[in-house]
Amino acid sequence: MHYLIGDLQGCCDAFERLLEEIGFSPSRDRLHVLGDLVNRGPGSLQVLERLHGLGSSAGYLLGNHDLHLLAVAAGVRPAHKRDTLTHILDHPRREAWLEWLRQGRLADRAEGWLLVHAGLVPQWSAERAMALAGEVEAMLRGPALRDFLPQMYGNEPVRWDEAHTGIERMRFIVNVLTRIRFCSADGTLEFDSKDAAETAPPGFAPWFEHPHRASAGQPIAFGHWSTLGLINRPDLLSLDTGCVWGGELTAVRVDGGRREVTQVRCAQSQIPG
Repeated sequence: MHYLIGDLQGCCDAFERLLEEIGFSPSRDRLHVLGDLVNRGPGSLQVLERLHGLGSSAGYLLGNHDLHLLAVAAGVRPAHKRDTLTHILDHPRREAWLEWLRQGRLADRAEGWLLVHAGLVPQWSAERAMALAGEVEAMLRGPALRDFLPQMYGNEPVRWDEAHTGIERMRFIVNVLTRIRFCSADGTLEFDSKDAAETAPPGFAPWFEHPHRASAGQPIAFGHWSTLGLINRPDLLSLDTGCVWGGELTAVRVDGGRREVTQVRCAQSQIPG
Protein backbone atom coordinates (compact mmCIF):
# COMPACT_ATOMS: atom_id res chain seq x y z
CA MET A 1 0.00 0.00 0.00
CA HIS A 2 1.24 3.49 -0.87
CA TYR A 3 0.48 6.41 1.43
CA LEU A 4 1.10 10.09 0.75
CA ILE A 5 1.59 12.17 3.89
CA GLY A 6 1.51 15.94 4.31
CA ASP A 7 3.91 18.25 6.13
CA LEU A 8 5.23 16.73 9.38
CA GLN A 9 7.14 19.79 10.63
CA GLY A 10 8.55 18.01 13.65
CA CYS A 11 5.21 16.61 14.87
CA CYS A 12 6.52 13.13 15.60
CA ASP A 13 3.79 12.18 18.09
CA ALA A 14 1.11 12.82 15.47
CA PHE A 15 3.20 10.93 12.91
CA GLU A 16 3.34 7.88 15.19
CA ARG A 17 -0.41 8.00 15.75
CA LEU A 18 -1.03 8.32 12.03
CA LEU A 19 1.14 5.27 11.31
CA GLU A 20 -0.86 3.37 13.90
CA GLU A 21 -4.16 4.51 12.40
CA ILE A 22 -3.26 3.30 8.91
CA GLY A 23 -1.76 0.07 10.27
CA PHE A 24 1.54 0.81 8.55
CA SER A 25 3.82 -2.18 7.96
CA PRO A 26 7.37 -1.50 6.65
CA SER A 27 7.43 -4.93 5.03
CA ARG A 28 4.24 -4.30 3.05
CA ASP A 29 3.64 -0.55 2.74
CA ARG A 30 5.46 2.54 1.48
CA LEU A 31 5.26 6.13 2.71
CA HIS A 32 5.83 9.24 0.60
CA VAL A 33 6.25 12.33 2.79
CA LEU A 34 5.71 15.56 0.85
CA GLY A 35 8.38 17.73 2.46
CA ASP A 36 8.84 19.97 5.51
CA LEU A 37 9.91 17.09 7.68
CA VAL A 38 11.26 19.45 10.34
CA ASN A 39 10.75 22.73 12.18
CA ARG A 40 8.15 24.43 14.36
CA GLY A 41 7.03 21.20 16.02
CA PRO A 42 8.90 19.78 19.06
CA GLY A 43 10.17 16.53 17.51
CA SER A 44 12.23 17.46 14.46
CA LEU A 45 15.10 15.12 15.37
CA GLN A 46 12.67 12.32 16.23
CA VAL A 47 10.99 12.68 12.82
CA LEU A 48 14.34 12.25 11.08
CA GLU A 49 15.19 9.26 13.25
CA ARG A 50 11.82 7.63 12.57
CA LEU A 51 11.93 8.15 8.82
CA HIS A 52 15.54 7.00 8.61
CA GLY A 53 14.65 3.89 10.57
CA LEU A 54 11.99 2.98 8.01
CA GLY A 55 14.68 2.61 5.33
CA SER A 56 13.42 1.89 1.83
CA SER A 57 9.79 1.81 2.97
CA ALA A 58 9.75 5.62 3.28
CA GLY A 59 10.56 8.26 0.69
CA TYR A 60 10.68 11.99 1.40
CA LEU A 61 10.71 15.27 -0.43
CA LEU A 62 12.56 18.36 0.73
CA GLY A 63 10.47 21.40 1.62
CA ASN A 64 11.43 24.97 2.39
CA HIS A 65 11.89 24.20 6.10
CA ASP A 66 14.25 21.34 5.32
CA LEU A 67 16.35 23.58 3.08
CA HIS A 68 16.28 26.19 5.84
CA LEU A 69 17.85 23.62 8.17
CA LEU A 70 20.68 23.03 5.70
CA ALA A 71 21.24 26.79 5.38
CA VAL A 72 21.27 27.36 9.15
CA ALA A 73 23.62 24.42 9.65
CA ALA A 74 25.99 25.89 7.04
CA GLY A 75 26.01 29.23 8.87
CA VAL A 76 24.58 31.18 5.93
CA ARG A 77 21.11 31.76 7.38
CA PRO A 78 20.17 32.86 10.92
CA ALA A 79 17.85 30.67 12.95
CA HIS A 80 14.34 32.08 13.42
CA LYS A 81 13.00 32.56 16.91
CA ARG A 82 10.32 29.90 16.31
CA ASP A 83 12.73 27.33 14.85
CA THR A 84 12.89 23.97 16.62
CA LEU A 85 16.08 22.68 15.03
CA THR A 86 18.45 22.80 18.01
CA HIS A 87 18.29 19.09 18.79
CA ILE A 88 19.46 18.31 15.26
CA LEU A 89 22.12 21.02 15.13
CA ASP A 90 23.54 20.01 18.55
CA HIS A 91 23.34 16.25 17.97
CA PRO A 92 26.60 14.25 18.01
CA ARG A 93 25.60 12.80 14.62
CA ARG A 94 24.59 16.17 13.22
CA GLU A 95 26.64 15.81 10.03
CA ALA A 96 25.23 12.35 9.36
CA TRP A 97 21.67 13.67 9.69
CA LEU A 98 22.39 16.59 7.38
CA GLU A 99 24.00 14.26 4.84
CA TRP A 100 20.97 11.98 4.96
CA LEU A 101 18.63 14.94 4.51
CA ARG A 102 20.55 16.04 1.41
CA GLN A 103 19.56 12.78 -0.29
CA GLY A 104 15.90 13.83 -0.37
CA ARG A 105 14.04 14.49 -3.59
CA LEU A 106 12.55 17.73 -4.92
CA ALA A 107 9.99 15.82 -7.01
CA ASP A 108 9.02 12.17 -7.19
CA ARG A 109 6.39 9.80 -8.59
CA ALA A 110 4.18 7.26 -6.86
CA GLU A 111 1.34 5.18 -8.28
CA GLY A 112 0.77 7.61 -11.15
CA TRP A 113 1.00 10.72 -8.97
CA LEU A 114 3.57 13.47 -9.34
CA LEU A 115 4.76 14.47 -5.86
CA VAL A 116 6.07 17.97 -5.10
CA HIS A 117 6.26 20.01 -1.93
CA ALA A 118 4.71 23.23 -3.27
CA GLY A 119 3.73 23.12 -6.96
CA LEU A 120 4.65 23.88 -10.56
CA VAL A 121 4.60 26.86 -12.89
CA PRO A 122 2.16 26.54 -15.81
CA GLN A 123 5.01 26.12 -18.30
CA TRP A 124 6.33 22.91 -16.74
CA SER A 125 5.03 19.48 -17.60
CA ALA A 126 5.45 16.71 -15.08
CA GLU A 127 8.40 15.37 -17.07
CA ARG A 128 10.07 18.79 -17.16
CA ALA A 129 9.53 19.25 -13.44
CA MET A 130 11.16 15.90 -12.71
CA ALA A 131 14.16 16.76 -14.89
CA LEU A 132 14.62 20.20 -13.32
CA ALA A 133 14.22 18.76 -9.83
CA GLY A 134 16.99 16.30 -10.70
CA GLU A 135 19.33 19.19 -11.49
CA VAL A 136 18.84 20.64 -8.02
CA GLU A 137 19.03 17.24 -6.33
CA ALA A 138 22.43 16.61 -7.91
CA MET A 139 23.64 19.99 -6.70
CA LEU A 140 22.34 19.43 -3.15
CA ARG A 141 24.26 16.17 -2.91
CA GLY A 142 27.54 17.55 -4.23
CA PRO A 143 30.18 20.15 -3.36
CA ALA A 144 28.32 22.92 -5.23
CA LEU A 145 25.88 23.11 -2.31
CA ARG A 146 28.38 25.26 -0.37
CA ASP A 147 28.26 27.91 -3.09
CA PHE A 148 24.50 27.71 -3.59
CA LEU A 149 23.22 27.97 -0.01
CA PRO A 150 24.37 31.59 0.56
CA GLN A 151 22.53 32.58 -2.64
CA MET A 152 19.48 30.33 -2.34
CA TYR A 153 17.20 32.97 -0.85
CA GLY A 154 15.54 35.64 -2.95
CA ASN A 155 12.55 36.06 -5.25
CA GLU A 156 14.45 36.68 -8.48
CA PRO A 157 14.06 35.67 -11.22
CA VAL A 158 10.28 35.88 -11.05
CA ARG A 159 9.59 34.07 -14.33
CA TRP A 160 10.95 30.92 -15.94
CA ASP A 161 13.26 31.09 -18.93
CA GLU A 162 14.96 28.00 -20.34
CA ALA A 163 18.02 30.20 -20.82
CA HIS A 164 18.47 30.62 -17.06
CA THR A 165 21.78 29.19 -15.90
CA GLY A 166 23.78 28.87 -12.71
CA ILE A 167 22.49 30.24 -9.42
CA GLU A 168 19.47 31.95 -11.02
CA ARG A 169 18.32 28.68 -12.55
CA MET A 170 18.78 26.73 -9.32
CA ARG A 171 17.05 29.41 -7.23
CA PHE A 172 14.02 29.56 -9.52
CA ILE A 173 13.60 25.78 -9.50
CA VAL A 174 13.85 25.70 -5.71
CA ASN A 175 11.39 28.58 -5.37
CA VAL A 176 8.82 26.82 -7.53
CA LEU A 177 9.13 23.37 -6.05
CA THR A 178 9.29 24.47 -2.40
CA ARG A 179 7.60 27.91 -2.17
CA ILE A 180 5.05 28.55 -4.92
CA ARG A 181 1.41 29.30 -4.09
CA PHE A 182 0.20 31.92 -6.56
CA CYS A 183 1.48 32.67 -10.04
CA SER A 184 0.27 34.31 -13.24
CA ALA A 185 -0.53 32.50 -16.47
CA ASP A 186 2.92 33.37 -17.85
CA GLY A 187 4.55 31.79 -14.79
CA THR A 188 5.41 34.97 -12.87
CA LEU A 189 5.78 34.05 -9.20
CA GLU A 190 4.11 35.90 -6.31
CA PHE A 191 5.37 35.28 -2.77
CA ASP A 192 3.68 37.93 -0.63
CA SER A 193 0.32 36.16 -0.33
CA LYS A 194 0.05 33.09 1.91
CA ASP A 195 -3.66 32.96 2.63
CA ALA A 196 -6.45 30.90 1.10
CA ALA A 197 -6.85 30.36 -2.64
CA GLU A 198 -9.57 32.99 -3.00
CA THR A 199 -7.20 35.74 -1.79
CA ALA A 200 -5.12 35.68 -4.98
CA PRO A 201 -3.79 39.13 -5.92
CA PRO A 202 -5.07 40.64 -9.19
CA GLY A 203 -3.58 38.85 -12.18
CA PHE A 204 -2.59 35.81 -10.15
CA ALA A 205 -4.21 32.49 -9.28
CA PRO A 206 -3.29 29.36 -7.33
CA TRP A 207 -0.73 27.54 -9.45
CA PHE A 208 -3.05 24.55 -9.93
CA GLU A 209 -5.98 26.65 -11.21
CA HIS A 210 -4.37 27.75 -14.49
CA PRO A 211 -6.42 25.79 -17.08
CA HIS A 212 -3.74 25.63 -19.77
CA ARG A 213 -0.83 24.57 -17.59
CA ALA A 214 1.41 21.95 -19.17
CA SER A 215 0.83 19.59 -16.23
CA ALA A 216 -2.98 19.60 -16.58
CA GLY A 217 -4.37 16.07 -16.40
CA GLN A 218 -1.38 14.77 -14.45
CA PRO A 219 -2.41 13.80 -10.90
CA ILE A 220 -0.34 15.97 -8.54
CA ALA A 221 0.00 15.78 -4.75
CA PHE A 222 1.56 18.59 -2.76
CA GLY A 223 1.83 20.10 0.71
CA HIS A 224 3.18 23.49 1.85
CA TRP A 225 -0.09 25.49 1.78
CA SER A 226 -1.81 24.86 5.12
CA THR A 227 -4.51 27.52 4.60
CA LEU A 228 -5.92 25.48 1.71
CA GLY A 229 -6.83 22.60 3.94
CA LEU A 230 -7.45 19.20 2.39
CA ILE A 231 -8.15 19.22 -1.34
CA ASN A 232 -9.15 15.78 -2.59
CA ARG A 233 -9.84 15.87 -6.33
CA PRO A 234 -9.32 13.09 -8.85
CA ASP A 235 -6.13 14.74 -10.12
CA LEU A 236 -5.14 16.97 -7.18
CA LEU A 237 -4.30 16.32 -3.54
CA SER A 238 -3.39 19.14 -1.16
CA LEU A 239 -2.16 17.46 2.01
CA ASP A 240 -0.74 20.14 4.32
CA THR A 241 -3.65 20.27 6.74
CA GLY A 242 -1.87 22.38 9.34
CA CYS A 243 -0.81 19.78 11.87
CA VAL A 244 1.78 22.02 13.50
CA TRP A 245 -0.77 24.84 13.75
CA GLY A 246 -3.26 22.71 15.67
CA GLY A 247 -4.87 21.05 12.65
CA GLU A 248 -4.56 17.49 11.35
CA LEU A 249 -1.85 15.32 9.92
CA THR A 250 -3.17 13.65 6.78
CA ALA A 251 -2.33 10.44 4.92
CA VAL A 252 -3.99 9.33 1.70
CA ARG A 253 -3.73 5.81 0.31
CA VAL A 254 -3.40 5.98 -3.48
CA ASP A 255 -2.55 2.50 -4.74
CA GLY A 256 -4.72 0.20 -6.81
CA GLY A 257 -7.18 2.91 -7.77
CA ARG A 258 -8.16 3.38 -4.14
CA ARG A 259 -8.41 6.71 -2.31
CA GLU A 260 -8.55 6.45 1.48
CA VAL A 261 -8.04 9.53 3.68
CA THR A 262 -6.84 9.15 7.26
CA GLN A 263 -6.31 12.07 9.62
CA VAL A 264 -5.15 12.49 13.21
CA ARG A 265 -5.43 15.64 15.27
CA CYS A 266 -2.19 17.31 16.26
CA ALA A 267 -1.56 18.58 19.77
CA GLN A 268 0.54 21.52 18.58
CA SER A 269 -0.78 25.07 18.59
CA GLN A 270 1.76 27.33 16.95
CA ILE A 271 1.36 30.65 15.15
CA PRO A 272 2.00 30.38 11.41
CA GLY A 273 4.95 32.31 10.08
